[in-house]
Amino acid sequence: TLDLADRKDPCFVKFSEMEKMANMQAEINEVQPLLLSVTIVSTLQFYFIGKKCEILQDMNRHLEAVLKEKRTLRKMLIKPRCQESLPIEATFHKYVVELLAEAVTFIENLESHLQAVRSIPQIPNIMKNMDTALTKTEMLVMELEELADQILKWSKLQKDVYSD
Repeated sequence: TLDLADRKDPCFVKFSEMEKMANMQAEINEVQPLLLSVTIVSTLQFYFIGKKCEILQDMNRHLEAVLKEKRTLRKMLIKPRCQESLPIEATFHKYVVELLAEAVTFIENLESHLQAVRSIPQIPNIMKNMDTALTKTEMLVMELEELADQILKWSKLQKDVYSD
């Protein structure tokens, strides 16, 4: 029946305005949390972008300082570290001397150890050559024994000839 009634009456005009306001309020209530979340997200993005920018600026300042000190750093890297004196307590001097002696011994033996390690793949050939050399040595020893026997016989014969 209200639909059939004329809506131009002031009470209906007021009612339609109230209805429009209620609809608008409902839309605002729906949109407001979305706007709030968008605002929070954008604020957080700006915050993290700002943090990243600060970190990059710090890195840039550090790299600029390194570039300014490039010549000094290069000299430090080229200079051998062993020429610098290291503060060592007096109670440990004996151990440092022993350690240096061990280091020198290690360095002296390092080449022979490396050579031994390099020769590991050649061991089968070396063993074969050693077996061959051992066989030849045994043959030479047998020939030498025969020759020694012949010399002893010849020496005996010579003694017999001179004694007769």
